[in-house]
Amino acid sequence: MAAQLKARNEKSDILRARATAHARKPAAQPAAEAILEIIEFGLAGERYGLEAAHVHEVYPLQELTPLPCTPPFVLGLVNVRGRIYPVIDLKKFFDLPEQGITDLHRILLVHTAEMQLGILADTIAGVRSIRLDTIQPSLPTLTGIRAAYLKGVTAERLVILDFARILADGRIIVHEEVEG
Repeated sequence: MAAQLKARNEKSDILRARATAHARKPAAQPAAEAILEIIEFGLAGERYGLEAAHVHEVYPLQELTPLPCTPPFVLGLVNVRGRIYPVIDLKKFFDLPEQGITDLHRILLVHTAEMQLGILADTIAGVRSIRLDTIQPSLPTLTGIRAAYLKGVTAERLVILDFARILADGRIIVHEEVEG
């Protein structure tokens, strides 16, 4: 009888330990809003990221039509399945060194409720998830125009761009008319 009582107590202890283990709260997971999905791309040898929510598509650079009377950072227009997108070169916009355009360049087709445009990228590295608490303020070495358009920088030196600030710049929208 004592052996049966001892076995029953051992089973109860095991079951109680299992119940306690299952009743524990799971380790804190980062909230969905604490993660930033970005498209990582290269410009002039540096790595940049743009929120994936703004990027509609990545498209190869084909048949770029120059657009007269525009600032130097406006490369021209592309036709993507019947839709016309202006293409801007962030290297010229940020005063980064230019390396010329090749057939390896890609266009990030980005959009907001008000505007659609293409951003020229030297390379596309892919999509990444970055925890917001790992993004640090801008590097002190970034000065001038680039620093004004950053959300921050990761420990791996990935520069996260603030797309809303870029679009808010008055230079993006061209309001010139050519007199004929």
